[in-house]
Order: sequence, then C-alpha cells, then structure tokens
Amino acid sequence: MILYVNGDSHAAAAEATNQHAFAEDDPALFYMGRAPHPANMAVSWARLLADTFKATLHCDAESAASNARVLRTTRDWVARHENDWHRILMVISWSTWERQEWLIDGTYYQINASGIDDVPESHHQQYKEYVASVDWNQATHQAHQDIWQLHQELVDRNIPHVFFNGNNHFESIQDRQDWGLNYIAPYDPKSTYSAILTDRGYQTVAPASWHFGKDAHSFWKQFLLQYCITNKMV
Repeated sequence: MILYVNGDSHAAAAEATNQHAFAEDDPALFYMGRAPHPANMAVSWARLLADTFKATLHCDAESAASNARVLRTTRDWVARHENDWHRILMVISWSTWERQEWLIDGTYYQINASGIDDVPESHHQQYKEYVASVDWNQATHQAHQDIWQLHQELVDRNIPHVFFNGNNHFESIQDRQDWGLNYIAPYDPKSTYSAILTDRGYQTVAPASWHFGKDAHSFWKQFLLQYCITNKMV
C-alpha cells in the first residue's frame, strides 16, 4: 500500500516539534529547500497514519502551498505511477482558496494575500495588484470547481481518496456536489482541520501561528484512521 499525502503546512507538519516550516529554515538542512523539516514530518499525522497502515508514505506537501500546486503535483505523481493505482490511498489537505501559483522564469512561486511574499522584482507590481484585488467569492468557487475536477479524475481511475479542508470551507457554495465519502464535510465550517482540532481542545503552537503540535497530529491520525476504517477506504 502507498499512502500519498499532499497539502500545505498542515500536511507538512510545520512547527510540530520545532519552529521551522521548511527544512531550509534550519541552517543544517538548507540543502533540502522547501521540503518539510524531517523532525516535524516524523511526528506528522501523515507519517503516523502510514506507519499504522504499514504503508509506504509519499508526501508532496509543502508549507505555504497553493491548491494549484497541490493539484499540479498530485496529477504529476498519479501520471507517473499508473501501475500503482490499485494500491494507493490518497489523503489531501486543501489550502486556503485565495492562494495562487505563478510560474516565473521556470520557477514556481506560491502566492498568498499576506503582502509579504518574495517574488522577482519583475512581478512586484502584479503582486501588489493581486493582494489589493483578491475576490474571495470567485476564489472559493474556482477552488470548488478545481477540486471537483480532481475528484472526478480519481474516481475514474478507481483511486481511493480522502479530502479535507485545512482552514477554509465551502459553506457559501450554493451549487453543491455529492462527494460521497471522499470529502470530509466540505460545506461545514465546523469540520475543517483547524476547527475540529480547536473544538477538541488543541491549541496552535503559538498565539500567532496557524500550526498545531505533535499531540494534535496524533489525534488527527486517529481521526483519519477511524474515518477510513468506518467508510471502508482501506
């Protein structure tokens, strides 16, 4: 069995045991770039779930990732592993709806509305305009359509998958889809990763952080395990 995981910092276990989001934040691991810090990944819900299933873990998650990156890297990986489709369980944590991915001079940049992203000087004005004009309603609808398309592709390939929302949700969507068991309550604001953990009494690692510690990751592993077993995903 292969457990394929993708998403943003919630799947990359940012700050779970140390203050790092990316491996390169640690001077000793600068060569690993934007990959998850291995100490954080070791206690992540992804690693714990893979160990419980005795599965091979492939994690494409990256902190600050956009859903565009998640979609692109997931499709790329699926296309390269056609012979493994029969033994994959895919779990994807969706990022916030406004984030984008820009390809600039052959490099992918993950863009959000914080106003502090590092982009090449050639795109500073475009970035300012993006931050000033984010349309949350449009971004939400686009994300809903994009994720639905991936879901249909995975269904067509008979690849078991479980989606869940990290921080945002689709409560405002009127034209709702039937996701079956493949999406954990996408339209319920109380059923995001952050909302469920907070409701269970888990706090972020710091007041200004969006990230949770290893105890919360352990809980989420158990939550996903029970969901998969109850709904016969494995």
